[in-house]
Amino acid sequence: MIKLIDVCKAYNNKLVLDNINLEIADGETLAIIGGSGSGKSTLLRLMIGLIKPTSGKILLEDRDLVTMKEHELDRVRLHMGMVFQYSALFDSMTVGDNVAFGLREHTDFSEAHIMEIVQEKLNLVGLPGTEDMMPDELSGGMKKRVSLARAIAFGPKIIFYDEPSSGLDPIMTNKIDELIISTQKRLGVTSVVVTHDMGSAIRIADRIAMVYEGQLIAIDTVDNFRRLKDPRVRAFLQDLYIE
Repeated sequence: MIKLIDVCKAYNNKLVLDNINLEIADGETLAIIGGSGSGKSTLLRLMIGLIKPTSGKILLEDRDLVTMKEHELDRVRLHMGMVFQYSALFDSMTVGDNVAFGLREHTDFSEAHIMEIVQEKLNLVGLPGTEDMMPDELSGGMKKRVSLARAIAFGPKIIFYDEPSSGLDPIMTNKIDELIISTQKRLGVTSVVVTHDMGSAIRIADRIAMVYEGQLIAIDTVDNFRRLKDPRVRAFLQDLYIE
């Protein structure tokens, strides 16, 4: 589904990502972990096409995002869903209008059809009947769910999650993890989850990739990843009391 070939990214001559090579299979859930400033969020923005690499290729189903014009990228992004770290809901819009926003902007669907999709997606994330609520009436966990409903409104092939458990308590973090798993299974999407939460990564992922100082230092299945002897991986696991 996604393939990165020799990808580098520099800002003001400072190398943020160094020669990243990565393949993400159709239908898998990949968790990308790393400490603050490791480059994992930059990697996510590259895969969405929000920024361009300094060098290298980023292939989405064999099409290179790097060489695409902006209008081509816009069409490609319609097949991507994005769940932002802080939900990024429009405070002045109802829940229903937030979920419907992209559909109204990018399709010629009737309003009745759009509202059918909105209700379907809100049901899917466990929030039926919340269309008329405002974001300030929602808990942090509910906002994440609305953000996911908006992300899947188009029926994307890929969903990107940026720190989905950030700011949530352990109980709600577990619920969001379960939602990511159920969404992947029910929709058959490819999921890429950037997180600093190793516990979440272990629960949700098929494979885990670790970025350290701009380099991809490890990628493996969850069971194998936990047995890696690389001292940088061991330190990350031990810091999070995951053994």
